[in-house]
Amino acid sequence: MRDTALCIEPGSGEDADVSVEAGAVSALVRRVRLPNDRRTPAAARALVRSVLEEAGLDALLNEALLLTTELSTNAVVHANTELDIEVTADNEGLTVTVTDFAPGPVEQLAVGPRNETVDIGEVAERGRGLLLVDHFASRWGTVHEGTGKGVWFRLEARAGGTAVATAVPTGAAPEADLPSVGALATLLEVRPERSTEEGLADFALELLSRLARLTGAAGGVVRLDRGDGTGRQIMARYGRAPRDDAATIRVGLTVQRPYAGELELDASPDGYGRPLAEIVAERLALHLENDRLRRADLRRQTWLTFLAEASELLAQSLDVNLTMALIPQLVVPRLGQWCAVHTTDAWGRLQLAAATHADEAAVAQLHATLAETGTDSIVARLEEASRLGTQVMFGTPAEGFAVPLVARGQRLGTLAIGRHLTHRHDADEVAVLEDVARRAALAIDNARIHDERRKVARTLQASLLPPALPHVDGVGFAAEYVPTGSEVGGDFYDVVASENGWVVVVGDVSGKGVQAATVTGLVRDVIRILVDDGKPMTEILCRVNRTLVQRGGGRYCTLAMASVVQEKDGTLSVCLHLAGHDRAVLVRADGKTSFVGEGGTALGLLETISSPDAQITLDPGDSLIFYTDGVTERRRGRELFGTARLREAAAPLAGYPADVMAARLRSTTINYSVEEPRDDIAILVLRNDA
Repeated sequence: MRDTALCIEPGSGEDADVSVEAGAVSALVRRVRLPNDRRTPAAARALVRSVLEEAGLDALLNEALLLTTELSTNAVVHANTELDIEVTADNEGLTVTVTDFAPGPVEQLAVGPRNETVDIGEVAERGRGLLLVDHFASRWGTVHEGTGKGVWFRLEARAGGTAVATAVPTGAAPEADLPSVGALATLLEVRPERSTEEGLADFALELLSRLARLTGAAGGVVRLDRGDGTGRQIMARYGRAPRDDAATIRVGLTVQRPYAGELELDASPDGYGRPLAEIVAERLALHLENDRLRRADLRRQTWLTFLAEASELLAQSLDVNLTMALIPQLVVPRLGQWCAVHTTDAWGRLQLAAATHADEAAVAQLHATLAETGTDSIVARLEEASRLGTQVMFGTPAEGFAVPLVARGQRLGTLAIGRHLTHRHDADEVAVLEDVARRAALAIDNARIHDERRKVARTLQASLLPPALPHVDGVGFAAEYVPTGSEVGGDFYDVVASENGWVVVVGDVSGKGVQAATVTGLVRDVIRILVDDGKPMTEILCRVNRTLVQRGGGRYCTLAMASVVQEKDGTLSVCLHLAGHDRAVLVRADGKTSFVGEGGTALGLLETISSPDAQITLDPGDSLIFYTDGVTERRRGRELFGTARLREAAAPLAGYPADVMAARLRSTTINYSVEEPRDDIAILVLRNDA
């Protein structure tokens, strides 16, 4: 490999200098391998210049240097490998072959005389860098030699080698002056400095101005339509705008949809004006294609981010009404001027669930339009979309389209979107809206399923609690219950009439769900039956324990159970048993508080249990508070509500009725943390109202 400061010396290093005599025709061949370096095009030109001088073909110098520069520059920039250049000169002309070593297939282009086999349309599709070669070479083609692939061109000389015999582009006069190689190189070396809208505009202006100076045009303009609804805009203008007459060159920009544009030059179509304009248009179109692809990729990334955010927002809500109200807010104004969500009722009729408009003043008119009926109304089109399960367009006054909301094979309604005032929805936006509709339908269906499960849980939970507590003169009973989530909890309470008074029960079965509810119902029913039979408290606890061990499925239950007897002197005699449950809070009429009861064994864990009793007398105004661990284990970060706070919260409630005390304690517990309760909360207050 030669040093990058290249010096061409025939016959040294990797160079080869061969002269071949064949009758009256002699050929001079030179080969050299050049590195991947910015100075490689200059070294390639030096090699071609030396061969032309030695062969006496100076008339071919301009075209040979121009095409050599183009091919070697493309090899360095695009292939990014070292390259081989072979130069062959004879009495007929000059042949130059530039080969790189980048991997990949070689396009099998037709090779031959310009006016016979090479189609300029094919060249434009396969490589815009070959346009110069196609314009100025007599013949050209491609080569594939094992590890290398490249392009060759041939320049023919007239008799004596004194004049070039390049093909003349269609419409060009044979005697037209060829621009200098320096001017062409200056035109083609322009590159955009930034891949932004401003950078491309500056690049287009620089290309246009150099083209105008090179062709002597009075002015030119580049118009581009990016397909964003703004129409065809002037991207660059130089000099005066071209006139709409025959003395104007118009060349379309070969860009893909939705891009479209053209280059206009105020110059005569004769000569080399049109070929040069086509070259400039191809150069500009290449960078505009890069801009289109870059914008499309950025747009897709933006839509993916939008869909991810929309999915996250929709997944956070399990409330049906909130979910349907959120969907139009996600769509407007990003994807439409207005949006409406309709759901189907039990008879398949559409009902408006939520609607919004980018202009708040137009919301009332939107609702009025959506309420109209008739064969041409929006509602009729929405019903068609829901019935057919396909996208349906609708026209004025609220132009847009409707997408069906389908989840798990069930038609839930429609999502209607009105188009923006400035442009219609493109294919990408329609695809995003259809994706939003699918995600919205799943979110609505999930919210409905969750709502149904919550209703079932509430119904089942209500069946495990007494419909109402007894009203007794001189005795106050009050309870508060706060369920959590969509599953049935294991907390319960009950007040059962006995032979001498009442039995108060507050319990908590381990776990949640249907199995926990089954065990809860079992414990509650067994207690009620045994109380009706007049069994003593200790026997009731033992029988419940035995039942749970046999039929509890491994679940256990903590229980606070107290028998209450109203004495003749107005006091209440309470016998309290705790089976693994938290102690009750005793609140005296003067505000003094204390914990009462002795710990015992939870039910369902062991064959035998211990449950010591505690005798308590409630004077008029005294209260006894029972609760489950959902109260004391209410969390605020890492901190629990705890029994101490419960006792402090109960002290100021002395003197209040039982229902007020229960409601205040519930509110204090809930307000302790902003988080949703993680466990059911049950509070029961027994008060002596004598």
